[in-house]
Amino acid sequence: MKRFRRHGHDSQRDKLKQELYQFNKTVEHGFPHQPSALGYSPDLDLLAIGTRSGAIKLYGAPGVEFMGLHDENATVTQVHFLPHQLELVTLLDDNSLHMWTLRAHQGVSELLEVGRFTLTGPPGAPPSVTRVTTVLAHSSGELLLLGTEGGHVFVVEVPGFRELEERNISVEDVQARIPEEYAPRRNLECVEALQEKPLNPRQVLIGYGRGLMVLWDLDRQCAIQYFLGTQQLESVWWMEDGEHILSSHSDGSYCSWSTTDGDVQSQPEKQDTPYGSFPCKAISKVLQFPTKQGPPFLILSGGMPRASYGDRHCISVIHSKTHIALDFTSRIIDFFVIREGEQHTGDPSALVVLVEEELVVVDLQTEGWPVIQMPYLVPLHCSAITCSHHVSSIPLKLWERILAAGDLQNTHYSNKPWPINGGQNLAPEPPQRDLLLTGHEDGTVRFWDASGVCLYPMYKLSTAGVFHTDADPNDNLNQGAEGEWPPFRKVGCFDPYSDDPRLGIQKIHLCKYSGYLTVAGTAGQILVLELNDEMAEQVVSATVVDLLQGQDGFRWKGHARLDVQEEPVSFPPGFQPFALVQCQPPAVVTAIALHSEWKLVAFGTSHGFGIYDYQQKNVALARCTLNPSDQLAMEGPLSRVKSIKKSLRQSFRRIRRSRVSMRKHQTTNAAKLQEINARLEAEALQEMELAPVQRRIEARSSDDSFTGLVRTLYFADSFITDSAHNTPSLWAGTNGGAVFAYMLRLPPVERRMDDPVTAHQAKEIQLMHRAPVVGLVVLDGRGVPLPEPLEVAHDLARSPDMLASHHLLVISEEQFKLFTLPKVSTKTKLKLTAIDGSRVRRVGVALFGSSRVEDYGENSLVVLTNQGELHVISLPAIKMQVHHPCIRREDVSGIASCVFTKHGQGFYLISPSEFERFSLSARWLVEPRSLVELPDKSTLDPSKARLRDDGRGYDGRGVSDNDNSARHVMEHALLNDEKVLQEIQKSLEGDGGDTETIISKSPRPTF
Repeated sequence: MKRFRRHGHDSQRDKLKQELYQFNKTVEHGFPHQPSALGYSPDLDLLAIGTRSGAIKLYGAPGVEFMGLHDENATVTQVHFLPHQLELVTLLDDNSLHMWTLRAHQGVSELLEVGRFTLTGPPGAPPSVTRVTTVLAHSSGELLLLGTEGGHVFVVEVPGFRELEERNISVEDVQARIPEEYAPRRNLECVEALQEKPLNPRQVLIGYGRGLMVLWDLDRQCAIQYFLGTQQLESVWWMEDGEHILSSHSDGSYCSWSTTDGDVQSQPEKQDTPYGSFPCKAISKVLQFPTKQGPPFLILSGGMPRASYGDRHCISVIHSKTHIALDFTSRIIDFFVIREGEQHTGDPSALVVLVEEELVVVDLQTEGWPVIQMPYLVPLHCSAITCSHHVSSIPLKLWERILAAGDLQNTHYSNKPWPINGGQNLAPEPPQRDLLLTGHEDGTVRFWDASGVCLYPMYKLSTAGVFHTDADPNDNLNQGAEGEWPPFRKVGCFDPYSDDPRLGIQKIHLCKYSGYLTVAGTAGQILVLELNDEMAEQVVSATVVDLLQGQDGFRWKGHARLDVQEEPVSFPPGFQPFALVQCQPPAVVTAIALHSEWKLVAFGTSHGFGIYDYQQKNVALARCTLNPSDQLAMEGPLSRVKSIKKSLRQSFRRIRRSRVSMRKHQTTNAAKLQEINARLEAEALQEMELAPVQRRIEARSSDDSFTGLVRTLYFADSFITDSAHNTPSLWAGTNGGAVFAYMLRLPPVERRMDDPVTAHQAKEIQLMHRAPVVGLVVLDGRGVPLPEPLEVAHDLARSPDMLASHHLLVISEEQFKLFTLPKVSTKTKLKLTAIDGSRVRRVGVALFGSSRVEDYGENSLVVLTNQGELHVISLPAIKMQVHHPCIRREDVSGIASCVFTKHGQGFYLISPSEFERFSLSARWLVEPRSLVELPDKSTLDPSKARLRDDGRGYDGRGVSDNDNSARHVMEHALLNDEKVLQEIQKSLEGDGGDTETIISKSPRPTF
């Protein structure tokens, strides 16, 4: 009958789909992977980070985020904001310059690339002549000075990227007046630094690699002062008075030079090596800031004694008698200082440091210089992420208790507010409170506020204290030993090292109604925790569960279980463990389920599954699922590494043998050669095909390894024995396509602590093709998934329909199959593999609300395949609704890390330190909506005059300052009032073609 279905029904359904489903990748949470450049605009109060993959990310006030991606897959080496403008320039390692702008569109700013430029030298010139090493964005906002490897300085007009050849500074012009006795005069090497002179923007300091510094006058086109340094130059810094210069060098020293002591200076006024007379590493950057009362702040990176501390990543802060070497756990990329005042000319308030694995902001105004807590850019990978779990719509009381426990952990942070607050966050307030829980390799679980654009850290739970580990609890990483030199202080939270890999968290389940939490680890440990607002000291005793159930012939070859602390352990306020289950053998826990209403936890490994009653603290069920052929299940993850290496070696040997045999039997017959090549190519393609397309479902052998591995566990109150009585039950699905159903008998409430919980096997289903079972869902009489435990009791869900028959949906890697209950007969199925060769990797149930009708929604199944595609499948009809490509199929770790929410959103790791957030829902969408505008011109520094040949202020495109103010008004009119825009357009018609450019905001020409 399908072919005769009316067309009107299809179009109506298609319209409804558009109201329910809409795919968007919305925001990236976490810390950018492999950062390579840092920039900051005091005018806009925005931070910019460039990465090795060519991404450029801007951050302002919490929620103000922008991202751009260069077409070239090249590293961003430098980022520079143009002063007093909404533009910034990036330099890539392919020597190309790119202009970006923050353009307002429909009331929201967008980051757009509007131009690109590459320096071209004279014909026949070597590449070093135009290879850019440093960039100076002039305070006029109209010029870029580009220093190169060849020692030349090119002057380029922006935003049009027009080279001003008559203003270029050649190395020959600089060498002309250098004294003959200056040794490095013949080879100055590359331009290492370009710095504009304070109070006189027409003079620029040029620093060369061999140590020479030259003060160049842009108006007179000549050098007016020489500083004859002889040590390899690393950086230069102007003092605010414009009369002194600091230079840092490769031998770990820095020098102070005076600009008032003559045209040629051969010696600095002062030279200092902060860390002694022993050979030191280079000081890569030095800054100095005055204070209103007291001595200045001196901040420098590097300079450590080479032999003793050459491997440290340090920034030294020296102020009066206080000297601290901030010690980071990863390489320093760059840093800058934020200053007080509207014009950012006051005392230093914060030091912002970008290192390879995190961003650290140090409060320079509070005693002890504590770190300021981050509202965003938090390194998710402080310890490697091993699993994640999302919980939607957290009750307010639980939310506040978690926040309070987290606040007690943050007493070492500064009380100062976040210092970077550019732009306006226009995103609406989140409609609900959402938690994202991440499990880590070091045994910690971190709680994140995932309600909005910023992924904010709320609380950290550590499970290591329950067990004996090699960590020293008295080890204080934040302070160095008293009297130690250099005076190190550890900063930052990135710590990739785990005391014991067995502590790694593999599964998490939180009940938001009762506050019970279950976490399971790598060594078969399952902890049950409850939220306590007070500190507690208690012994956590382990209940050992033998999942082998006395089967002979199996011997565990993997890691040993963790040793539990026998003495009472002190637990801070927050989630505190009160029960511990230890699986034996101590294999990785592969599945858990928590039913807080029944006070039961189900757990599964590669050997079997069990049920633990955490109210009576005893085991209710232990079932072995091992197949006699499952020998690999007894080896553990560390043993499997050896077998993988062995198989790789065998593969390479086969490849070498095939190549040798080809050389031995080589023939001159062209036809035979062509035939052999074609056959080898076909065989290679056949071997390389990881996910065959249009593959039929094939039966899998029961001899496959890990057939007993438990993939999913599910508690349900349904009809399992007859259609008249619903009973509690546990369902377990395995890697071998088996589904086990156990009927649970719970004692009445008044006898709950006395009578045991019993479990009896009621059903067993074996899928014909033995495909791994990755999900189980029971649908009530209305075809709606059963509610979560305690959800109905809290009046947050309708009671399930117990009058009509229930159905069991079994989701395997290859198909979706709906069975009737209690008879377990097939009702309908959908074969995913037969369509496109995909296999199900992640599955979840979500409620999709209509974007048009407030009270209409549909429950659907959300599926991610090994191809990286998202599918939405209707319930209970089991029909495909929409599908979208989301993740590259080569990104195996990204697919494995995906987690779905209850409202059609999801997260997956795009790098070890970043989550990509996506949405399949047309109603629920979390994305940045921000507006960045130029500050009022009255707050800008009047000394930063625009350059012109005649010395008067001007706009480089031939527009006067008055016209600029008109343009500023017009940009606001674009956002607010169309009539005002038309009036301004008429008033500017006399300016010719320039008016059209201003109004349309068309992209700048590309060179």
